[in-house]
Amino acid sequence: MLRLILVLLFLIVFLLISIPVLFVLWLIGLARPVIKERASLAIVSWAFRVIAFLSGVKLSVEGRENVPQNEGVLFIGNHRSYYDIVLAYGLATSPVGFISKKQVRLVPVLGLWMKNLHCLFLDRDDLKQGLAVINEAAELVKQGVSIMIYPEGTRNKTDSALLPFHRGSFKIAQKSGCKIIPVTVTRTEEIYEAHRPFIRKATIRLIYGTPIDTGAMEPAERRLVDARVHDVIEQTYLEAVKAG
Repeated sequence: MLRLILVLLFLIVFLLISIPVLFVLWLIGLARPVIKERASLAIVSWAFRVIAFLSGVKLSVEGRENVPQNEGVLFIGNHRSYYDIVLAYGLATSPVGFISKKQVRLVPVLGLWMKNLHCLFLDRDDLKQGLAVINEAAELVKQGVSIMIYPEGTRNKTDSALLPFHRGSFKIAQKSGCKIIPVTVTRTEEIYEAHRPFIRKATIRLIYGTPIDTGAMEPAERRLVDARVHDVIEQTYLEAVKAG
């Protein structure tokens, strides 16, 4: 229970302090949008690392060398916990936005931080709006902003390694020709979801896979890239769980 209390207290204090900070960043962004972007990323990344620390997470990161630093990519991850986002963003060193459900945009203060970080909000019941989000994400990638998405569509609460992927997520890569970086995490549900409302320490593996270059693919191969990425993440997950 102590970890839960510490995390909640930190979040409350952070969000309250964020209000004037966001205003200052807005003013900076009027003249220096790049500085606003970098500062926002640094602040949020730091906050998520603090949350991971307070939660007792021991994180092992593999494959950092697979993440390009000077171009936008599409990160595709498996999704078992809210902590998947906390840990992934805590590692971010270059601009990256997440695609999230539209309800998150309405969360006070948090929604503003997400807008600063190029996050996009998807209405899963509106096909036209969903296509617009995918097109916007593809343009961001072309401009050098990476996008992170969880194509399972929801947190995996089953014993299966992965849920089926929604193919529409991969149109970002198909439209931009960017590289896809498979991101596999293990045991994140053991931090919180497996025994909510308690937060318990856990050792997590986060593995960045070998880049898959959709720009070098033939059109027919690019259309099937979702199955390829699914297989890569599934195999990596099963091997990581087996190894402990």
